[in-house]
Amino acid sequence: MGAGKSTIGRQLARRMNLTFYDSDKVIEERTGVSIPHIFEVEGEAGFRDREAQVIADLAVMSGILLATGGGSILRESNRQHLKASGYVIYLRASAEQLFQRIRQDKNRPLMQTANPLQTLRDLLKVREPLYLEVADMVIPTGKQKVNLILREIENKLKQLQESSHANAPS
Repeated sequence: MGAGKSTIGRQLARRMNLTFYDSDKVIEERTGVSIPHIFEVEGEAGFRDREAQVIADLAVMSGILLATGGGSILRESNRQHLKASGYVIYLRASAEQLFQRIRQDKNRPLMQTANPLQTLRDLLKVREPLYLEVADMVIPTGKQKVNLILREIENKLKQLQESSHANAPS
């Protein structure tokens, strides 16, 4: 959360002529309520069930760019769907950088704790190995300008596509 998935995803999709989806926004559209409301009523487990269904539905679509919530990686089924459906980009930032970006945002249920920075550190400790497991590329999103991040992603995608064509059977 706060790594830039929506901002970068939207712009990258536009540049690549893809349809952009944010799994959290799709959940809100399907349910007609906010993510914090789902957490309040159904708990994190209920939200994760809804998230898994949305990812399964979207992962079979072509011509899309999907931004997922940071915790979606916790479920094995989500990791499998993401790996099977296309390239996975991990936008990496430190807990401190993420905290600076989201500290005023009250729309993040997992951050409504006494020490949100420590919560971010704890979440990253669990999630980062899973992000790295599924990522085709890791892109740092510290203080770089969005255009530089987009250019780096486009260059790495081109390299991945070229290497997959070179390895394809003749």
